[in-house]
Order: sequence, then structure tokens, then C-alpha cells
Amino acid sequence: MSKMNEITIEKIDDYRWRIPKECRSDMRVDGIIYADEKLMEHIQQEQAALQVANVATLPGIVRASLAMPDIHWGYGFCIGGVAAMDIEAGGVISPGGVGYDINCGVRLLRTDLTEGDVRDKLEGLVNQLFRDIPCGVGVGGPYKFTDDDLKKICLHGARYVVEKGLANEEDLEVTEAGGCLPGADPDAVSKHAYQRGRDQCGTLGAGNHFIEVQVVEEVFDKSAADVMELSLGTICVMIHSGSRGFGYQICDDAIKMMRQVPEKFGISLPDRQLVCAPVNSQEGQQYLGAMRSAANYAWANRQLLAQLARQAFEHFFKSSSESLGIRQVYDVAHNIARIETHRVDGKERRLCVHRKGATRAFGPITDQSTEDHRKGIPRKYHQIGQPVLIPGSMGTASYVLIGTQRAMEETFGSTCHGAGRVMSRKEAIRHAAGRSIDKELAAIGIFARARGRTGLAEEQPAAYKDVHDVVDVVDSAGISRKVARLRPLCVVKG
Repeated sequence: MSKMNEITIEKIDDYRWRIPKECRSDMRVDGIIYADEKLMEHIQQEQAALQVANVATLPGIVRASLAMPDIHWGYGFCIGGVAAMDIEAGGVISPGGVGYDINCGVRLLRTDLTEGDVRDKLEGLVNQLFRDIPCGVGVGGPYKFTDDDLKKICLHGARYVVEKGLANEEDLEVTEAGGCLPGADPDAVSKHAYQRGRDQCGTLGAGNHFIEVQVVEEVFDKSAADVMELSLGTICVMIHSGSRGFGYQICDDAIKMMRQVPEKFGISLPDRQLVCAPVNSQEGQQYLGAMRSAANYAWANRQLLAQLARQAFEHFFKSSSESLGIRQVYDVAHNIARIETHRVDGKERRLCVHRKGATRAFGPITDQSTEDHRKGIPRKYHQIGQPVLIPGSMGTASYVLIGTQRAMEETFGSTCHGAGRVMSRKEAIRHAAGRSIDKELAAIGIFARARGRTGLAEEQPAAYKDVHDVVDVVDSAGISRKVARLRPLCVVKG
């Protein structure tokens, strides 16, 4: 047992820790952190666990305020946080529970290529991707959309991109929510957000966003890997990006709009960054409509990035994407709030599930599955569960997992989303002083290209927790199960 500020952290078992609600008078539920002893040593040195306790005070929260092993400090909610609010019990929606990069997420493409096909071509391939895929702060893309186009993207997400002939219909079938959340409200989006988003759909951005060519180096669950068409030596492409400045502005606008809302509804907050509104309030619905618009923009963005990646492969290998066997495995959101039905205390309840730096991990379909669960997984994955995509930090492995029934019972079908930072970006830049990160990566066989001067320094592997440790926790805790590990070969960063 250990103390941190005014909270108590108790060990439940090897992979779960409790912040009991009795340790603070304002907590409505316990806090639960998924971590092992090694990860907890770092977690206890920062304020993220305190944020878990703070979220446990929000109206309507059920079961527990949850945190995944990639937990680190964020705006209001910790990154790696999951919280579900009962809508009929006055449950709230909080922009801090989604984050600024709305629907930052990951898409995975597989190919028929093997490591032997690309090993001596990697430098040329990464240069091709770097030329063809716009990346970096403020960099626009080849696709220009009018405000009317953007409103259609807000309403229809990746579907609009497909209808414009810029993407594949088959991709939608293996994209979370089919690449579109219903209930988006383009009129809830500010003019400033539209200005920022006009030329950014189809661009990678900066920060931790990337496009990476990877190879499957280990398979843990062959039957699940076979369903996903992944085998040893398979070359894959992982795309990590979100809603860019469009989503950032929507979050910023919402936080300003909600500043006085908690007081209006008599909600007392331990941290003003937790600004929120009842889901069924006018303010709550306004934010949900705008947030869904940003989520749909992000799915359209990753759809266009996938198309650009396909075209780069076609140009480089002088062959069609069909003959290269480029097919999408899945696409998942990492920063989002969704209205879902889950069983809590034996009853189905309509919940607003916040996942911030967390990934949906719906398990296999069973006789007890809710309608949302059944509709939420592509038919081809009904028997194995939803694919979960966990990107590693640059230069380290990424993982493909699947959701589990235990996740449905414990975490509202949620798991971790990545490695989780241990250094701020400024600290990482200082740590890289006098070093050449691209040369260090090249020395271990990874070719890296970045648009910005500090991009590689900010995202160096040492800036993150060990992704193997993080994934081992969620696998051992049973809230997702390892399928395959993917080793990076070349990467494009902003």
C-alpha cells in the first residue's frame, strides 16, 4: 500500500491496483489501474494516478475510473484513461476525456510482400513514402475540400472519401464504426475549425504520428492471425494519425464553451480541466455533435493516407495494390467518446464511454452479447474478437491483439493504446542533444525520415515506456490477447 498526495493505492493482484473510493469523500467509484510492479514505480512518480481519482468524482460514472498500463498525465483525464457515464443517471461528457487529438487512431494494412522482397529496397521505399505522403506541422495535402465538402466529411466520414473514388469500399467493413459515427453535427463546428481543416485531410501531421513499414516477426495466436491474413514475414503498413488541427480546434472550442457549465448544473469538480456537461444537456449534445464530426474527419483522413500509401507502393514496386495483396486488417480509434450499451450489475445500461489514449477491445460474439457488441465487430472477426492495434514507439515493435470477454466484463471492452510517454517532448529533445537519432535507428536496420528538425528527437524510443511491458500487462490481465508482434523496418514521421 502506498500514499500519493491525498489518495491511497492498494495492490489487488499482479496486474491491477485500486484507489478505493473511501480515501476521498468526493469519489463516487474506485479507481483501477492496470499495471505491474515495474510500471507502477513510474506511475507513482507522477500525477496521473491522481487524475484517475479525480475522474472518479464525475456524475454518472459507473463501475470504476479505469487506467491502462500506458497511463501518463494528460489534460483533465490521464492519457490511458477509460470512464463510462450512465446517461439516464445524469452522466456527463467531458472534452478532457477524449483529448485534443480527437480520434487519433491506427490503421493496419497487410501485403503479400515478405521481408525478403523489401530488405534491400527499404531506403528507396521510405524515400518514396516521404515524398508522397504529406507530413509535418501545418503541411497541407493534395486533397482540397470546400466547406461544403468538409461538412459532408463530418457527416459521412470515410464513406464520403469512398464515394469520391479516393478509397476502397472494402476498407469500411474493417474500420471501427464503419468509419463514421452517427449523430455528427457540422453546424456545431466553428468557422476557425473549418479553416484549419480545409487542407489537412489526407496529411499525417507531426508529434507521435507516423507511417511505418513493418514485418510480422512473431505470431502468438495462429488461428486469429490467419483470420487477419498475418503470417511470419508478412510486410505490413501501420498508419497513425487523427483529426489534425480540425479536431484540436473543436476540443479547444468545447473547453471554452463549457467553462461555466458545471456551475450551471451544480457539478463540483476537483480540477477545472474536467469541465463537462450532462450528456443530455444542450451543451453536452453540442460537444458530442462536434466531437463526432472530428472523429469522422479523422477516419476520412486515415482513409486518404491509406490510399496515398497504396499509391506509393504501386509506384515503387511498379505493380497494382491488388497484385501486391494490400488489404486492410483494421482501423481503431484511440481518443473518442461513444454511446454504448454495456451490462453493469447485471443490467444493460446506456453509457457514454470515454476512451482517451485507450482502444476499444470488444471480445468475441456470444449469446450474451449486446446488440451494440454484435454490430460493433466486422462479421469476419465475430469468432475471434475485435483486432486491437498497439503501435510501439519509433524503433520498437508494435502489436496486434484481440479483444476478450473479460474486457467486456471489466473495462467496457477497452485496453491500452500504445507505450505511453515517460519524457516530455522538451525533455526528449534535451536527451537527444549531440546525437543523431536517424543514424542510431539506421544502425539497427530502421530507416527513418522526418519533416521537422526535432521530430525524431521528440519521438525517440527512450521517450516512451517499454511497449513489451505494457502489452504483457493487458495480455496477462486478460483484457486483450496477443496475436502478433510487428518489427519496424522504415518509418516516416512529421
